[in-house]
Amino acid sequence: MEPIQSDIQSGYDKVASAYAQTFIDEQAKKPMDHEMLQRFADEVHGKGIVCDMGCGPGQVGAWLNEHCGVKDVIGIDLSPRFIEEARKLHPQIGFIQGDMLDLELPDNSWAGVVAFYSLIHIPHDQIVDALKEIKRVLKPGGLLLLTFHIGSDIIHIDKFFEQDVSMDFVMFQPDEMEGYLKQAGYDNIETTVRAPYAPEVEHQSHRAYIFARKP
Repeated sequence: MEPIQSDIQSGYDKVASAYAQTFIDEQAKKPMDHEMLQRFADEVHGKGIVCDMGCGPGQVGAWLNEHCGVKDVIGIDLSPRFIEEARKLHPQIGFIQGDMLDLELPDNSWAGVVAFYSLIHIPHDQIVDALKEIKRVLKPGGLLLLTFHIGSDIIHIDKFFEQDVSMDFVMFQPDEMEGYLKQAGYDNIETTVRAPYAPEVEHQSHRAYIFARKP
């Protein structure tokens, strides 16, 4: 495992329990998430397995399952402690540890992938590789919905939920991410941008949602 991935895994392992309790009902407070996840669910309905990529403690996959009617949901995350928390909180969903840069799955496995803020730890020079690997395991016509913080900064933190960590949070511009998706071979790319919700709900950054499809 590369040092960057090791730092991210270690950091999230340390904070997994506190993070899970903090964000367990995160989607309930975010109506744009509801809209985008329901649209995603409607488009992949009946087409096969859907993956919550970089699932953390599983709140997005659980929302798809419980509120959007997606029954065939799995979750993948780099952090084994996150996977433990996700399994406790959402036992109806299958969660496995995995690396989005090297998924141990055959080609054309999934109908769709949601990647909610899970590309934010991937360095710019590896984003296209990550997107290609996700595309590899999507079925032809498979749908990707990704979200990220809008900006040009790389924010480094040494403390997270009162734990010592070493983690970089990478921000992207929408046109930049659209370019990465095109390089990775996606089409039908569509972006929606929103302002942040209230400070008590989330970090005060603008957010982007992008739908993209494997040809």
